[in-house]
Amino acid sequence: MEFFNDATLLAAGHALSTLLQFHRLIFLCFGVVVGLAIGLLPGIGGLTGFALLVPFTYTMDPYAAFAMLLGMASVITTSDVIPAVLFGVPGHAASQATVLDGLPMTKRGEASRALSACYTSSLFGGLIGAVILAVSLPLVRPFVLSIATPEMLGLTIFGVSMVSSLSGNAPLKGIVAACFGILVGMVGTNVETGQMRWTGDLLYLQDGIPLVPIILGIFALPELCELAIRRTAIAENMQFSSRVGMRQGVADTLRNWFLVLRCGGLGALLGAIPGITGAVTDWIAYGHAMQTAKGAKESFTTGDVRGVIAPEAANNAREGGSLVPMLAFGVPGGAAQAILLGAMMVHGFIPGPDMLTKHLDLTYSMVWSIALANIFGAGLCFLLSGQFARISTLRYTLILPVIMPIIYVGAFQGSRSWGDLFVLLIAGVIGWTMKRLKWTRPPLILGLVLGVLMERYMTISFMRYGTDWLLRPGVMVLLALAALIFLNPLFKLLRRGGLARLKPSGTIAIKPEDLTYLFFIGIGIYMLVTAQGWLFMARIGPTVVASILVIAGAISLANKVFVAPPPAGMAHGGGIHMDVASNEDGTLSNTTTLLRAARFFGWFLAFLACMALIGMIPTVPLMIVAFMRVEGRESWRLSVILALCVTALIYGIFDQIIHISWPSSLIGQWFPMLAVGGA
Repeated sequence: MEFFNDATLLAAGHALSTLLQFHRLIFLCFGVVVGLAIGLLPGIGGLTGFALLVPFTYTMDPYAAFAMLLGMASVITTSDVIPAVLFGVPGHAASQATVLDGLPMTKRGEASRALSACYTSSLFGGLIGAVILAVSLPLVRPFVLSIATPEMLGLTIFGVSMVSSLSGNAPLKGIVAACFGILVGMVGTNVETGQMRWTGDLLYLQDGIPLVPIILGIFALPELCELAIRRTAIAENMQFSSRVGMRQGVADTLRNWFLVLRCGGLGALLGAIPGITGAVTDWIAYGHAMQTAKGAKESFTTGDVRGVIAPEAANNAREGGSLVPMLAFGVPGGAAQAILLGAMMVHGFIPGPDMLTKHLDLTYSMVWSIALANIFGAGLCFLLSGQFARISTLRYTLILPVIMPIIYVGAFQGSRSWGDLFVLLIAGVIGWTMKRLKWTRPPLILGLVLGVLMERYMTISFMRYGTDWLLRPGVMVLLALAALIFLNPLFKLLRRGGLARLKPSGTIAIKPEDLTYLFFIGIGIYMLVTAQGWLFMARIGPTVVASILVIAGAISLANKVFVAPPPAGMAHGGGIHMDVASNEDGTLSNTTTLLRAARFFGWFLAFLACMALIGMIPTVPLMIVAFMRVEGRESWRLSVILALCVTALIYGIFDQIIHISWPSSLIGQWFPMLAVGGA
């Protein structure tokens, strides 16, 4: 503890005074504004932000450069809650869990309260992350060095178990969904052996299926489809005025200060572990809050404000934690941190002991940058949250035409291939079907994120340690906790006498919704069989996961078909359905629901067809005007104005600023001089 001496305090004070100079604060604020803007755009993450800003930092002084970069990175997870809460569209992978309670709050007219709670918890979470970063840098070396591949494997298994087991009265559904996600994540080239897995003759699949279009398809499209089915505004009325709702959100966060502290600490700890991304951190924090908060198992996913506070505190705290291994050891936690590491080295700073001694003032300037960025970012969001909350009361014919093109562009950032848009469509259909039939979607996404890491860690653990890695204390603790979480619903089922409630033979029948079991089991059997011809190291992971999927799916289906449901008084014994509920009020028949859903996805296909012919940018205004005129009978004047504004936004940001490539089109191939926006 001798590190915390007068020299340390002097360095921290010098770093703060240096950072507070006007020209450096300007760059910090600029980074914050860029980060908030990126957070609003689905699919455009911190990697894009770093790629945009890093080239401008090479001629800047290091304090201003890193203030701008960290200002941008620190607040992306502050503003990405806006589309998540208002529309159910996760701005990035790290805001998926916020949808579960944020969107139901918006539907109740409490959007301003939910947004305010998100901003406040993000602010405190970011400050907690900065404090933990400042305190832990000199102490973290023994801890980080003790984490080897087996511990990482145990942590990933524990992360999957946290979510997959929380799947209502059919806990095995979560395991089936998680295994399906893991198998999807295994599509592509196996890193260890070079084996092609389930790629067919498609070059697109050889590098694996990108995460962004799957996330937007599984979470965003189903919510927008529900909006198109209901044909109403997201919220019929505002429960609170903007100012009252904002005050209520702040009060909610302060009242749950211990939850913020716990989840902030958890987020910073997970952020310090390389490979644990925001897509994992928010679900673990959400699961922790559900397990520990009073009454959470009955109220979470129905609009409990604690369900937005927990993941947002963890997400922003994670940014501070992720700098610990990078500054102390030069180990970036992801691609974005790798770019930041490169920028540091360009400026002549090498991570390691020098950052804790010779360049201690620069290190603490990074700590202050994170803290100040969270304060500025939360403040800017508070100023605008009242206006954002009013968006939820707009007609669906004004919301869908604006959101859908941005989702298409965001999904295209997965690998910038036409395949991204087809994956978006397929994932959207699967996600909407799962939502309607009460299959929880979070385990699928978490399995997708962690599946590749889990297989890699397992391979390395066996190759380096044999079976001895199972005896490492940290691994034993993590696997024991995962086993308890997995098996707890089964124990509850047995205690309720589940096996004794067999249905009479005359009442046994397979319903149409049970076909989803057959779909997942069929996929599992196909993948299990096809994997047996591969190299051993390439097939061991798919074999284990597909076997678990088939067994869990078969048991769950048998339980649903042959075992009677529990008595009404025991309905909550199996846990919570961890997903956003469908807006089913009984007023729409199944036929009407299916026809409207087919119509929604028909507009999607029409957009793709038009884009393949004339390109993305020309398609956007045409489809917006067509949708508004056909679906809502909106006026020509309003339709054209909105179409031109959205097109200008997409063209200005994505074409002129970010300079992304666009999907190819027939006109672009025939007339290359017209190739703007893929045309």
